Formats: sequence, structure tokens, C-alpha cells
Amino acid sequence: MNLAAFLKSQFLCHLFISYVFIGSGLVINFIQFCTLPIWPISKQLFRKINCRLAYCISSQLVMLLEWWSGTDCTLYCDPEGYPKYGKESAIVILNHNFEIDFLCGWNFCERFGVLGSSKVLAKKELSYVPVIGWMWYFLEIVFCKRKWEEDRKSVMQALYNLSDYPEHFWFLIHCEGTRFTEKKHLISMQVAEAKGLPKLKHHLLPRTKGFAITVKSLRNVVSAVYDSTLNFRNNENPTLLGVLNGKKYHADLYVRRIPLEQIPEDEQECAIWLHKLYQEKDAFQEEYYRTGVYPGTAVVPPRRPWTLLNWLFWAAVLSYPLFKVFVNMLSSGSYMTLAIFALLMVIVSVVVRRMIGVTEIERGSAYGNHENKRKQT
Repeated sequence: MNLAAFLKSQFLCHLFISYVFIGSGLVINFIQFCTLPIWPISKQLFRKINCRLAYCISSQLVMLLEWWSGTDCTLYCDPEGYPKYGKESAIVILNHNFEIDFLCGWNFCERFGVLGSSKVLAKKELSYVPVIGWMWYFLEIVFCKRKWEEDRKSVMQALYNLSDYPEHFWFLIHCEGTRFTEKKHLISMQVAEAKGLPKLKHHLLPRTKGFAITVKSLRNVVSAVYDSTLNFRNNENPTLLGVLNGKKYHADLYVRRIPLEQIPEDEQECAIWLHKLYQEKDAFQEEYYRTGVYPGTAVVPPRRPWTLLNWLFWAAVLSYPLFKVFVNMLSSGSYMTLAIFALLMVIVSVVVRRMIGVTEIERGSAYGNHENKRKQT
């Protein structure tokens, strides 16, 4: 196959994957909307149904990582904690260094059967984004405006609402608040120096207030905190676009299970505990860069077939109307109709790229900038 043919085939694959994701996502969003009358009758049934519907969307992105790109993920953990994964609710702390770290977090959830019920702390703006944002709304995701004075009460209430959740769930949280870049790291370490906090080499300073409130609100709900540190072999710099292009990466994820009773209840002591945790995470990263491995036992959790089967189902369902429309346009012989169809497909692809762009490193929040400006004034 020559280069032009390869690029053409890759472009067509992008279009079809985008079409299936957007098409199925909007159908599932509509079904989720139709489940609203169930809430006043049976809140728990509503939640169980929406966990399955959410899985139909989020598993498509995990499918791209697991099956399309074939990315490997080796888990380093304590053998005593491993059997408890997926059998308890937990808070999962993820480092925030890569464009696909959230996708690797979802992959972690999928391998232990909690992807459909997994929760995140997300920006309020994402709740208005079709497919993923709307899915999260029906999944009772915790949204925040990143203005702590306004967020504290609403975030606590949203977390308290999960106290009677009928499924085991993992609450994924990026305590750094934004993705790591050299510029953000420089600003963050200036803040650390001003506050008399230990400097970090591979992480930004964690935001302690959100974590403390999360622990406080879920203390009688979750059993443990899973401290997770992600890296990629051979200095790989993975991107979502690379995954979409079918590029294979090699991820290593170190997970420590920390029983919740070991985390202080007092907010200030909890903040001190979190800063110490990030110093340890920094040491783990430094050791990884030196040796190429994390401590603990290396395990590759078995890949489940459901992400692939779900995508194949939606691809089959949505292929028929796409094929029928395409055949009808060919039979009409109208170049204008064909051009409009091609434009619509390109728009679908661009929309998916834009949705991907929401998570790109360069589009992260300006964490630290405001605090740095206050220092300088």
C-alpha cells in the first residue's frame, strides 16, 4: 500500500470511528433522557440503568486504547490489595502528566469491572458537551466551577448524594488540578517556595481542599484510596490522536491501596498527608526513570471482551443507515448531495477531534497563574 492509499484508509477509519461514537452517543444520551421518569419511582433502578448506558459510551474510548491501538498496561501493586480491586468503592488518585492519563484510568476501571459506575470531579463546562458531558450528567458526576467558595457546598452535596449508590464505584481525582507542563511546574514550585512546602520534580503541587472534602464526604462510603502513578516506557509521549491512529504505547501503572482509616479526618492534617503522598509519588517517578520499573508485583489484568463487543454492536447497528443513505445518494447522481454528505462526515470527525481537544495538555487550566500574579503584585 502506498502512502496516499494508507492516509486515505486511515482518514476513512477516523470518519467511521467518529460516526459510530457520535451516533451511538447521541442515541444513548436520548435513552438516558427517557429514563428520567424512573428517578422518582426508583432512584436505584435509574442509577443501575444509567451505569450500563454510560458504559456503552465510555467503553468505546477504552476499546480504542485496548483493541485498536493495542496499548499494553502493566500494573504494579501489592498482592494483598489486588484481590480487593473491583470489589469495593474507592477514591483513585491519578497523576496528571499525559494526554491519555484519564483514558488509562478508565482502562484501570474497565479491567476490574467498575467503568460504568466510575466517577470524576469535572469542570462544570463539560456538562454541556454532548455525548460525554451529557452522559456524566446522568451518571451523577461531580461538577465544579473551580471557584472554591462557590464549589465547596455543591461538591459536598454531590458527594453526599453518592452515599447510597447501588454499585461499587471508583472516584477518579487529579489532585494537581491540571496537566503537568514545564511552565506550570515552574509556577507551582514558586508557590511551593512561597508557602514553605517541599518542592516536587515530576508533579505539580496537589490541591488539598478538594481532596480533603472528597475524603470527608465519602468516608463512610469508600473503603480505600488507590494512589496511582502512571508512566510510559521508552520516553513515550502518548496522545489521544496517536491512539486514534492506532499507535501502540506501553503503560506502567503503580497502585498502592491505602485504607481510608489511615487518612486523617482533620482537613489541615489531611492536607499535610496529601503533600507527603505527593513527595512519595515524586520519589516513585524518580526511581522509575532510573530503573524503568515500579516497586511491587507486576501484573497484567486480563483484557475483557465487552468493550470490543459493545463497539461492534453499535458499528453494526449504525452501518445500515449510513450505507442506505450513501447508496441513495449515489443513485440520485447529485454531486451537491454527495458533497453535503462528505461535509457532514468531516464535521463529525472534527467534532470528535474538538472533544478530544478539551483534554489536551495545552488546553488545561491556568492553575498557579493567578496565585503567581498575586505574589507579584
